[in-house]
Amino acid sequence: MAQPPAGSPPQPGGGMDRDRGGWGGGPGMRGGFRIAPPGIWWHNPDLIQKLTLTPDQQKKMDDILQQSKLQLIDLRANVEKQEVLMEPMLAANPPDTNRILAQIDQTAQARAELEKANAKMLLAIRNVLTPDQWTKLQAEGRERRHMRMQGGPEGPGRAPDGQGPPPGGPGGGEGM
Repeated sequence: MAQPPAGSPPQPGGGMDRDRGGWGGGPGMRGGFRIAPPGIWWHNPDLIQKLTLTPDQQKKMDDILQQSKLQLIDLRANVEKQEVLMEPMLAANPPDTNRILAQIDQTAQARAELEKANAKMLLAIRNVLTPDQWTKLQAEGRERRHMRMQGGPEGPGRAPDGQGPPPGGPGGGEGM
C-alpha cells in the first residue's frame, strides 16, 4: 500500500503508516465514516481549484488536523496495547474464556474511542467547507471511484503511469 501524505494523522484500524486510500472508510473503518479523500487532500492543487478553497479554509483544516494528531496517536496506541494484551490469552491452553471475552470488550472499547475521535476530526474538517464545496467534493469522490472501478485512465489499482498503486492509494482506505 502507498504511504499516506506527510503529516497525515494516524488512522483507526491500520498501522500508523498505512494508506487511507479511496475517499474514506478503510482498515478498521470498513464501510465506516466517509467524507472526503484520504490524507491532506485540501493541499491537492487540483482539488483546491475545483472547490475554490481559500487559504483561510486550508489553514483551519491544518489546525484541526494538528490539534487531533496527539489524541489519535494515543488512542491508536491504546488499541494496539489492548490487542497485544489479548495475544497470550488466546495462545493459552486451555483458554480462559471469561478473561478473553473481557479483553475483547476492552479492545472493542479502545477501537470505538479511536473511531469516535477520528470521526469528530473529520466532521470538523468537513464543517470548514461551504455547502457548494461539499457537494463538489462528493461529486469528485464519486467520479474518482467510478474511474477506478471502470479501469479509467489510471486503470484499476494503477498509477497514471501504469506503475504501482494510484496516488492516494486503493479505495476503501481510512481517514476522510
